[in-house]
Amino acid sequence: MEALNSKFIEIQQAEMTFHTKKGVFNALRDINLTVGKGEFISLIGHSGCGKSTLLNLIAGLTQATNGALLCANREIAGPSPERAVVFQNHSLLPWLTCYENVYLAVERVFGATESRAKLKERTKAALALVGLSHAEQKRPNEISGGMKQRVGIARALSIEPKVLLMDEPFGALDALTRAHLQDELLKIVATTGSTTIMVTHDVDEAVLLSDRIVMLTNGPSATIGEILDVDLPRPRERVALAQDAKYSACRTAVLEFLYHRQVHPAKAA
Repeated sequence: MEALNSKFIEIQQAEMTFHTKKGVFNALRDINLTVGKGEFISLIGHSGCGKSTLLNLIAGLTQATNGALLCANREIAGPSPERAVVFQNHSLLPWLTCYENVYLAVERVFGATESRAKLKERTKAALALVGLSHAEQKRPNEISGGMKQRVGIARALSIEPKVLLMDEPFGALDALTRAHLQDELLKIVATTGSTTIMVTHDVDEAVLLSDRIVMLTNGPSATIGEILDVDLPRPRERVALAQDAKYSACRTAVLEFLYHRQVHPAKAA
C-alpha cells in the first residue's frame, strides 16, 4: 500500500516549538512521514513525546513552526472537514440527542448544498454504521461511555472525511468495552476505506489495528525513532491473532523500542 499510495499525507521536516513562561520548548523536530490513502497508522510513544501535538498538526488545529504538511497535495493550513478528529473525550453536547449531535455536524458541512432529507439520510447512515440506530433519540447521559464514543466516531464519519484522526479514542474505557470498540473500528475502517491516524498508548491496540506503527522518541525534541510495518492480513480477528507468531513479533518489536530504544537518537549516540 505504501508503495502505491505513499503521498496522500506528507509531512516534511516538521518542527513544533512552544513559547512558555519557562522559555522555548521544542516539542517535535525533523518529522518526516508519508501516509498512503486508506492506510491505518498508529502513533505511539511515552507520555510527553508529542503524539497529540503531531496529530493536531495534521488536523490543522495548530501550525508547525517549521516544515510542511500536505494532504492530497494541498497544504494543511487549518482545520477542514476533510480531516475529522475523534478525541478521548467524546465532546457531545449533553442537551442534544445522539441523532442531533451527529446532525449538527452534517448540517454544518452539507447544509448549504443538500436537502433536509439528504442530511437526515446521512445522519441515520452514520449512526447505523456504528450500530446505534436504536439509540438515536437518547441523550449522552442515557448511554454508556462506549456508546458515547461511537456517537463521536459516527459524527466524524458523517461528514465523509478523507482522513480520520483519533486521539486515544478508547483510552478512558474499561478493557472489555475498549476491545469491543477496537473490533468495531476494524469493521468501520474496512467498510469506509478511511485513511486513519490514531494516537495510542496501547501496544496491542496499535498492532491489532494498524498497517504501520510510528514510534516516537522521548521528548523534548521528539522525532520518529522507528516505523514498523504490521504485516498481518485483513480482516483481523483478535482471538486468532493471540497465537499468531507475526503478531507476537510485532508486539515485541514495539515493546523493545518503548522500553530500550525510545531515547532520542542523538542522546543514544
